[in-house]
Amino acid sequence: MNIKTGIIYSSVDGQTLKICNTLVEVLQQNDQKVELFSIDEFDEDITKYDRLIIGSSIRYGVHNKRIIDFINSHKKELDSIRTAFFSVNLVARKPEKRTPETNPYVIKFFKTIDWKPTMVEVFAGNLDYKKYSFFDRKMIQFIMWMTKGPTNPNTKIDYTNWDRVKEFGLRLSKL
Repeated sequence: MNIKTGIIYSSVDGQTLKICNTLVEVLQQNDQKVELFSIDEFDEDITKYDRLIIGSSIRYGVHNKRIIDFINSHKKELDSIRTAFFSVNLVARKPEKRTPETNPYVIKFFKTIDWKPTMVEVFAGNLDYKKYSFFDRKMIQFIMWMTKGPTNPNTKIDYTNWDRVKEFGLRLSKL
């Protein structure tokens, strides 16, 4: 079985890329051929892949516009192969918001596009105030204050559950 997988991602602060790299490792450990691309670099023929995985982080409540445009303009090709989508956002740090059925950003995302991937997953992201610009730090602190999250400017917390990421990778290897 020689299944070829493509992974396309959009990452603002690098956490989505880290998740993608973990998925690549899991797939390769399961004898799968994987190619990883930033959404800004991808110009391949989608149908050369047996599976295509798309991962996108959230910034200010929305997924990357290039990801949305890509999905909308390639829906027919995406529908012809097995696909997966995962979202990375800080709201998923809360247990009641970490499934595709309960995460408000994922719910909103799928209401705005006409695509149904084979699999969908949600992962909590990374909070590192010192990495953000002044504006982003203030906006994210405000959002965290509203959602009862940490607001201390020295906060650095990796909320990603790496066991769940690896488990998703194993499920992808069987997709």
